[in-house]
Amino acid sequence: MAPNDRHADSAPDLRILGDRITLQPSGFIESLKDTGADGREEALMKNTARFRSEPLRFLRDVSLYVSGTGWRAYDDVIGQPIFYNGFSEHIKTQVMSATVLQTKISQLADMRVEVEEKQGLLNKNDKDFAMKKAQRRAVLVQSLQEVAENLTDNMICKFESKTFIRGAYYMVTQLLLRAYHQGIHVSSEEVLRLRTVAEEAEKKKQSIIFLPCHRSHVDYVAQQLLCYRLGLALPVVVSGDNLNFPLVGSFLQHAGAMYIRRSFGDDQLYTTLVQAYIDVLLQGGYNLECFIEGGRSRTGKLLPPKFGILSFVLDSLLSGRVEDAIICPVSTQYDKVIETEGYVTELLGVPKKKENLADFLSGGSNVLSLRLGRVDVRFHEPWSLRGFIDDQINRLSKIPTSININWKDTQNQLVRQKILRTLGYKVLADINAVSVVMPTALIGTVLLTLRGRGVGRAELIRRVEWLMERVKAKGGRVAHYGNAPLSDVIERGLEVLGKDLVGVVDGLAEPTYYAVDRFQLSFYRNMTIHLFISEALVAAALYTNVKQGGGPAVQDIAYKVLHDQVLFLSSLFRGEFIYSGEGLAVNLERTLAGLEADNVIMIERDEEGKITKVGLSDAERAAGRENYDFYCFLIWPFIEASWLAAVSLMGLTPPLGQKDDIWIQVSRAQDSAQFLGKTLYHQGDLSYFEAVNKETLKNSYQRFEEEGIIQIIKSKDTRIPPRLRVAPEWRPGRDEVTGNLMASGRLWDFTEKIASSRREGKNRRDGATVSTRVIRLTDELGEKLFEEAVKGVEGKKKGVPAPARLSREEEKSLSRSVKEQKRRRKLEGRAHL
Repeated sequence: MAPNDRHADSAPDLRILGDRITLQPSGFIESLKDTGADGREEALMKNTARFRSEPLRFLRDVSLYVSGTGWRAYDDVIGQPIFYNGFSEHIKTQVMSATVLQTKISQLADMRVEVEEKQGLLNKNDKDFAMKKAQRRAVLVQSLQEVAENLTDNMICKFESKTFIRGAYYMVTQLLLRAYHQGIHVSSEEVLRLRTVAEEAEKKKQSIIFLPCHRSHVDYVAQQLLCYRLGLALPVVVSGDNLNFPLVGSFLQHAGAMYIRRSFGDDQLYTTLVQAYIDVLLQGGYNLECFIEGGRSRTGKLLPPKFGILSFVLDSLLSGRVEDAIICPVSTQYDKVIETEGYVTELLGVPKKKENLADFLSGGSNVLSLRLGRVDVRFHEPWSLRGFIDDQINRLSKIPTSININWKDTQNQLVRQKILRTLGYKVLADINAVSVVMPTALIGTVLLTLRGRGVGRAELIRRVEWLMERVKAKGGRVAHYGNAPLSDVIERGLEVLGKDLVGVVDGLAEPTYYAVDRFQLSFYRNMTIHLFISEALVAAALYTNVKQGGGPAVQDIAYKVLHDQVLFLSSLFRGEFIYSGEGLAVNLERTLAGLEADNVIMIERDEEGKITKVGLSDAERAAGRENYDFYCFLIWPFIEASWLAAVSLMGLTPPLGQKDDIWIQVSRAQDSAQFLGKTLYHQGDLSYFEAVNKETLKNSYQRFEEEGIIQIIKSKDTRIPPRLRVAPEWRPGRDEVTGNLMASGRLWDFTEKIASSRREGKNRRDGATVSTRVIRLTDELGEKLFEEAVKGVEGKKKGVPAPARLSREEEKSLSRSVKEQKRRRKLEGRAHL
């Protein structure tokens, strides 16, 4: 092991494989040569063979779980009591009696009585008016109580039977470890620390809130298995009600799932009910698990945080109903994610199928025959949420601001939003800090950051080794390989990825590997990008000059120009990546110093030591720019996607002579942008097919909305989808004679600024291409969207719920929203596009 490996002396992993837990070097992967009759794969196969050939022994093994022999009893658990008869009723009673819920029910009943009074349903002149009003109110309260009770029963998890959870653990373990045949790995050091924290939390009756990243349905299964096997109280897992389908839904609910709607809308009763349940869990010290990203990441990298459940948790503490809770960010990494093929389909625009039992069972049978490697779970050091809140309030109070606001007033929504946002991004940063880079991620990253069709075995090994060193130098964690040579580790990774993702050409001077499915392989590349985002942004900013060709005199860039482009790009991708909290100036200086030390760039300084110019080093030029290109290849697909999203907005400029605004359905605009991207890719005007992926385009649109480039209106009528328009001050002009879009204006300049860091194609030049063919295409697609929107107005009577024009109420809402966004941007005080 290299002497500079900072993890060389780290605590060993716990290898969890069925019943067996053994210690081994952190991240260990045995040599392929060692996997024989006694290897991990054989140990798993014995369980299946025993079922077929020795049914009595198999049944005896199952009985150990059902009867609760040894650790399987799940009796000596760290945490509050769960899995006893009456648990669900106990929780339901607490939820229904919660003050916050009963107060809301009373308010809703009063509001309804007031409405009925105004409508004349209750006659004020009636001599028994007061009594009838009270009777009517009592009926409404009773009705709301019944609705709330029914909603509660469907929502809460039902930790009722230890016999059930023992059997469930055994069954799920056998299923999971037939797919992930090399087991679940954790750090023993992290486990011991977590157990110590859990013991202290149990004494104080505090909850541990596990906040994992979310890449697969396996995430929550692995977390529950670990907590069970390690003797920790299982967390209640926040789950979307889309998983609550027959049989499976009930199984998950009894194993820890709490079901909530994907959207609450304006349902005040349901919103309050969720808050009451969160309060009860945190007041009782029950553990909770919530995926910080909301849904599963289809791209492989962390998604921006979703603040829904976090806002309920924060309210529990800020209101004083809960004293404290412990936050534990969790990273779950895979050699291969089961769902990636389905993710690609979704990202290319195919609607996601609703979960159902048939797909679940058929998918499970296929999974049993897979060999997907292993799962790595890493726990960040837990921390006090109360301590975090206090620190944030103290820090905010000391920061000068032009806005007159009392940062110690935790009832102020602006203060809450600031704390909530900081909390979400801190958790993401903590997850990135403990994530382990798997061999498949290393291979995928290398294959997608090299020029040419393929790479030979020796070069693949060399670049993987280089990437490992870069990951470690950036403070990342690479899965350790024990005594196995790197060539064996790479061979294992290639086997797990499979020939559908990575092909090999034999019969050459050496085996040559190539990316078969670049789109799907990008999922694994994106697992490493967070480590190098600063270097990638600098490389992309420098590329504005490098792409001009010529020597250093042409390609070197003034520091001020570099700084401004890095600032622009980092702001552009604020919703895509997690940055250091130290600010641009510090981060840029550190990044440039690191690239200079690695001999990738050269830096010129003035007499005072200030940077004046930056360019590629002579050594990097001599090496064919391979390290510089690596950083560019990481960020270029995202630049392409943002450029595509910006170009698509050009076509949303109203037609010539259009007096009032036509509002376009957001989903239709994004679908049109994706359609445009596919066309441009096949015509050679787009370099990366993954740039058309739905998630990245949605993120770009959201970022544009934050900056006021587009305005989005959401109707109170849930049947009417969100609609958008390009803000008037951002729209390009049209030729007064032909009506054609003109390559000018604020949006055009914005698009060109993105394009300056975009990878130049072999057979095109950005400016001429965009200003002619691309603008024509986006304008034609935009024209179709306007026609559809107008027809939507005409067809509203036929049930088409997408009016192209705003109602007066929506116009007022838009005005308020624009003002609020301006205020928020001023409050955040960050760089803007």
